[in-house]
Amino acid sequence: MIDVEDLIALVRNYNPRTNADLIRSAYAYGKAMHEGQFRKSGEPYFTHPVAVAAILTEQRLDDATLVTALLHDTIEDTKASYGDIAAKFGEEVAELVDGVTKLTNLQLTSTESKQAENFRKLFVAMSRDLRVILVKLADRLHNMRTIKSMRADKQVQKARETMEIFAPLAGRMGMQWMREELEDLAFRVLNPEARNSIIRRFIALQREAGDVVHKITADIRNELEKAQIEADVYGRAKKPYSVWRKMQEKDLAFSRLSDIYGFRVICGSETDCYRILGVIHQRWRAVPGRFKDYISQPKSNGYRSIHTTVSGRDGKRVEVQIRTRQMHEVNESGVAAHWSYREGVRVQNPFAVDPAKWVAALTERLGEEDHDDFMENVKLEMYTDQVFCFTPKGDVIQLPRGATPLDFAYAIHTRIGNSTVSAKVDGIRVPLWTRLKNGQSVEIITAEGQRPQAAWVDLVATGRAKAAIRRGLREDDRGRFVKLGLELARVAFDHAGKRVSDKALRTAARMMGLPDETELLAQIGSAETTARKVLETLYPELQTAQPDEVDVQRPVQGLTADQSYRRAPCCQPVPGERIVGITYRGQGVVIHAIDCPALAEYEEQPERWIDLRWQSGRHAAVNTVTLDVTIANDAGVLGRICTLIGEQKANISDLNFVDRKPDFFRLLVDVDLRDVEHLHMVMTALEAESDVAQVSRYRDLGRKP
Repeated sequence: MIDVEDLIALVRNYNPRTNADLIRSAYAYGKAMHEGQFRKSGEPYFTHPVAVAAILTEQRLDDATLVTALLHDTIEDTKASYGDIAAKFGEEVAELVDGVTKLTNLQLTSTESKQAENFRKLFVAMSRDLRVILVKLADRLHNMRTIKSMRADKQVQKARETMEIFAPLAGRMGMQWMREELEDLAFRVLNPEARNSIIRRFIALQREAGDVVHKITADIRNELEKAQIEADVYGRAKKPYSVWRKMQEKDLAFSRLSDIYGFRVICGSETDCYRILGVIHQRWRAVPGRFKDYISQPKSNGYRSIHTTVSGRDGKRVEVQIRTRQMHEVNESGVAAHWSYREGVRVQNPFAVDPAKWVAALTERLGEEDHDDFMENVKLEMYTDQVFCFTPKGDVIQLPRGATPLDFAYAIHTRIGNSTVSAKVDGIRVPLWTRLKNGQSVEIITAEGQRPQAAWVDLVATGRAKAAIRRGLREDDRGRFVKLGLELARVAFDHAGKRVSDKALRTAARMMGLPDETELLAQIGSAETTARKVLETLYPELQTAQPDEVDVQRPVQGLTADQSYRRAPCCQPVPGERIVGITYRGQGVVIHAIDCPALAEYEEQPERWIDLRWQSGRHAAVNTVTLDVTIANDAGVLGRICTLIGEQKANISDLNFVDRKPDFFRLLVDVDLRDVEHLHMVMTALEAESDVAQVSRYRDLGRKP
C-alpha cells in the first residue's frame, strides 16, 4: 500500500501548494474507518481507496477529488455518515463522497427499464459534479486491475458492465487511455483465448519483421529532422481488444489486418501540425478516406488532433496522430483536464472543455424520452465516432459516424426533419439512407404536408432523430385514433338512442378522470377503453353488468369518492386478502396487505392508516402478482409453464430471467389475477408440474409505494 507521504509526494509533483494536512487527515480517517475490513485478495481494504487516489494523481486532479477517492467507500461500507464527512472535510467533499456512493449503488446492468432510470441518475450525478464520475472510473479501473481475486461469475458480470458502460463512458469523456485499458482488462476476462491468440500473433510478427515500431519511429524522426521541425515521436502496437474489434468489424483474419500500429507526433504549435502532415504525406502514400482533421473540427469532449493513415515501411499501414503538447494534455485527460493542476495552479489550457457545457450537450433532450428511447440515445451518444458535414451556408453539423441526411435534417431542427422529402449531397440528389462522410455539403429539400414515415426509424443513427420520428408517428397515430374513436362513439350513442356531442364527451372525460374529450376519443380509438363504457358512465341506467361483477374502477370499500388509490408494489395485495390503506399527501392511498413488513415504518403514524376491505363479488383479472419460479433448463419447459398459466385463465403481463444456470432458470413472472383463490389455483398448477423446482410469491420490499 502507498504510504501517505508517498501519496503527498505524487501530488506535490504537479501541485506544490497542495493541502498536505488535509490529505494526511483523510488518509488517517479512511484507514481507521476501514480497519478490520479486507478485500477478496486478503489485502487490507484501505489499499483500494489509496490506489484509486494514486490513479487520480496521474490526471493531476485537485485536493477535493483526491480526498474523495480516499473516503469514497466510507459512507457505504463503514459507520461514517454524510454529516461526519462534512464536519471533518467540508460540504464539497461530503457531496462528492455521497455522489460516488449513490453511483456505486446503481445497478447499471439490471432490467431495461431500471437500467434506463439508473442511467438518468448517472447523468444527473454527472451534471452536478463531473468529478464524481472521475472517481468512479478510477475505482472501476483499480477493481478491474485486481479482478482475479473475485469469483468467476462476478468477474464476468463486472467485465461485461465495464465493456458496455464504463469503458465507453471513459472514451466519451476523452480519456482514451483509460478506455483502452478498461476494454483490455474486460477482454481478458470475457474472451481470454482470443486475447492470448492476438498477443501470440504479435510476438510472431515481431520475430519475423523485427521491431517494426522502433524502425518506423526512427523513419518519422529522420524526415522531421530533414524539415527542421522539432517534435517528439512515439509508437506502439495497438491494444489486443482494439485489434480484435477491428477483425470482427471487417471480418478479416489477423494476417490480412493492416493498421495495427499507431504513432503519435507531438509538436509545439498548430502550424507545425500541418507542416508535419505535409512531410509525412510527401514521404509515404496516404490511404484514401483515412484522414481526419479534429483540429479544425474538434470533438465535443475537447479532443483535437490530425489523424492520417499511410503505407509505411514494407507497405504496412500505420496510423499517425499529430497534435500540439496542449492538445495532447487534453486528449489524455479529456474532460478531466478542466481540474488539472500544474505548479500549484489550475491549468489554463485553451483546449479544455467546460464540463458543465459538455454534460448539458450530452444529456440534451434525454429527459423527454421513454425508457427504450432513452437507452438507445445514451448508447448511441456514448459509442459513436463523429463526422462533420456542412449546410449550404457553410455551418458545421456534427453527427455520429453512419449518420444519414435525415439525421442531418433533424440536427438542424425537428420541423425540418419531419418535412424532409429528399436531399442533395455535394449537389447530387441522393437517397435518404445514404451514409454521410466527413466534409460533405448537405442540402435538405422539404415539402409542406410531409410527415415522418415509420421506415425512417431504421434509416437514422442519432438518438435525437429516432426520438423525433417516433414522437411524430405517435402524434399521427393519435390523430387516427381520435377520428376512429369519434366514429365508434357515434355508433354506440346512436344504438342507444342518444346524441353524441362535445359537451357529453367532455362530461364523460371528466367523470372518467381524463383531461379532455380528445384524450377520451383517442383511448376509444386505441381500444384502451370502450364506447359502451363511456355511454354507461353518462347513463348508468344503461349498464348491463351482472350484479356480482365488481367495478374495476372502485374494487375497494372505505375510500371517499375523491380518493385515488393504488396497490403497493412491495406486497401486491389481491382481493380475498385483508388490507389496510396508507395515505400519501398528493398521491392518494396506497393499499397494503395487512401482513406486509413495509407497514412497520408507519407504526408511529396512526393518522395515516385507513381501514379498507375489498368489495364483495367477482373481481376482474387485473391484479398483477409476481411469482418467483425456478424451472428446469430443458427444451419446451418454458412453453409448458406459460400454457399452464393460460389454462388457469390468467394472463402473463411480464417475464424476466434473473438467473441462468446450465441446469435451471430462475425467472420472475407477472401474472394478472382475479383474487387470492385465483392465485392459489395458478400456484397449485405450477407446483404440480414436474419441471418446476420451486414456485413462490415474490415480494420486493425494496420497491417503494
